[in-house]
Amino acid sequence: MTAEPMPAERYHAVPIEPGALDRLRVTDDAGRPCVPFTDHEGGAPLRCCLRPSRAGESLALVSYAPLRRWAARSGARPGAYDEQGPVFIHAGPCGDPDPADTRFPFVRAGALRVLRRYTTDGRIAGGHLLEIPEDPAPAFDAALAEAFADPAVALVHVRAVEYGCFHFLVERPVAP
Repeated sequence: MTAEPMPAERYHAVPIEPGALDRLRVTDDAGRPCVPFTDHEGGAPLRCCLRPSRAGESLALVSYAPLRRWAARSGARPGAYDEQGPVFIHAGPCGDPDPADTRFPFVRAGALRVLRRYTTDGRIAGGHLLEIPEDPAPAFDAALAEAFADPAVALVHVRAVEYGCFHFLVERPVAP
């Protein structure tokens, strides 16, 4: 039995939450101290505010465990599915993402993304390979509607295929 998918406009990328950012700016999820650096070129995908960095900004590349952080809030026990990887964040507070830009950040036509589904207990429940088209929103909406049609799916991680980097997560929308 499948649940009724939510309207497409309900899907939004979720940035790293502020409390986690505060901790990551001291010690990352691998236990290493945060080491800020100046981004001289710009363009790094910032998971704190869901936009590319600008030249001259102070950033940090930290190890982040998105499923672990979600599991701590939800009570899930992901076991071996708990993983961590590198993400760019601002080295200091940066403010909230622009709500107009939180649909699907870091999209580039032709790039490959995997939308990895996770159940309420933190287990992988499949995935969807997506080649980003010129107009990415309808393709992401369709892939997310497919994912959340399974009532066991609680969230989706969007990752780059080339490097496996975590880009953002989308949680199951709450019905109005």
